[in-house]
Amino acid sequence: MTKNEILDLIEKRDYLQIKQILFNMNSVDIADVFSQLEKADLAVIFRLLQKDKAADVFSYLDHDTQKHLVNLLTDKEISQIINDLFLDDAVDFIEEMPANVVTRVLRNTSEKMRAQINQFLQYDKDSAGSIMTIEFIDLKHDIKVEQAFDVIRKKAFDKETIYTCYVKDDTRKLVGVVTVRELLLASKDALINSIMETNVISARTTDDKEALGQLFTKYGLLALPVVDSENRLVGIVTIDDALTVIEEEATEDIEKMAALTPAEKPYLKTSVFQLALNRVVWMLILMLGAMFTGLIIERFEASISALPILVGFIPMLMDTGGNGGAQSSTLIIRGMAVGEIKPSDAPKIFWKELRVALIIGVILGVFVISRIMIFNNDPSRLVIGDAQNSPFNLALAVALSLMCTIIMAKMLGGFLPIAAKTLKLDPAIMAAPIITTIVDALSLLVYFGFLNLFITGL
Repeated sequence: MTKNEILDLIEKRDYLQIKQILFNMNSVDIADVFSQLEKADLAVIFRLLQKDKAADVFSYLDHDTQKHLVNLLTDKEISQIINDLFLDDAVDFIEEMPANVVTRVLRNTSEKMRAQINQFLQYDKDSAGSIMTIEFIDLKHDIKVEQAFDVIRKKAFDKETIYTCYVKDDTRKLVGVVTVRELLLASKDALINSIMETNVISARTTDDKEALGQLFTKYGLLALPVVDSENRLVGIVTIDDALTVIEEEATEDIEKMAALTPAEKPYLKTSVFQLALNRVVWMLILMLGAMFTGLIIERFEASISALPILVGFIPMLMDTGGNGGAQSSTLIIRGMAVGEIKPSDAPKIFWKELRVALIIGVILGVFVISRIMIFNNDPSRLVIGDAQNSPFNLALAVALSLMCTIIMAKMLGGFLPIAAKTLKLDPAIMAAPIITTIVDALSLLVYFGFLNLFITGL
């Protein structure tokens, strides 16, 4: 049954069939259907869900839909949903809701859940502690495998994951991990501390959540334990939450690389005014940069008037420089985002980008010289007053300008993201728009410098 067919049944008010369909549907797919419902239908259709599935579906809804739904449900229904949510999903929901909704939700939450939510809300929103969950299996280090299975059976019902179990000592410090697979293959009388893995990859509650994605990718983890400053186990981050963080950070970087202020809502749910506001600041900054480029052109207006053919090479120089800088900055930003490149690698990056720029510059320079000598070889177009210039001089000036522009662009593309990282800024802001604006001005200065050197009469 397709999503559109379900929406048709909702219009026909065929609730019996809708309930049967929802019974067999995946929670994610149900949440996708809910995102397209009219507000008046939200509560009606939500009440058709089984109680054990309702909370799961609720966790997948976008925040706007969650807010509308809470306003339509009774206090008892809200209490049922929140108390059935995994703690990390409940915290995520609370963080995004307005104060009046939060007050109502917490009022209808169990005292235990409310205390846990309040504890999690104390963590910085960008920290590992803010996205961890406490629904995990922990085992004592000195129990037997047979006892471990008893613990798992007792605790597993309301845990988010049970495949990996975390081993603690008597002081609650994390000392190892053991998988259910390893428990199944071990003797029932074996002690946990004899089969557990002691080389544990973990994160601290204060670690930046963006760095967690790199750990999941590097070590192929399904869950990552989170410890406090004394190495006591306080929670875990599961792969689904890590993927959410990776997606959010990637989206933010893409928006910054396009000179946009990151939006908090999806594009179709962001107002026109907000979209304009997110763009206008950077557009204004880049426009001011472009005005400086215009001043350079005005400064050499006499040269351009004396030899109009010079204008034809300006777009080529500016675009090539901007594109070259964007190539380098994109690779460096991406490398830093996935942990491949660190600020300490700056000397290696500069040396590599310099060699790359020289190779590209020579190739493009030869192409430009050939193009000018073939299509712009009329000496009469290069006369300034009594001075006669040769097409080769023009070709050499343009080619050298192009080579220098590419070198500058590549070096800036490698340097600026590293400089931003060193200054505790997001390297993504030093992407194509910024690089292009800077290189445009520099390429013109270089271009007119070489023209004055090789073209007489300017």
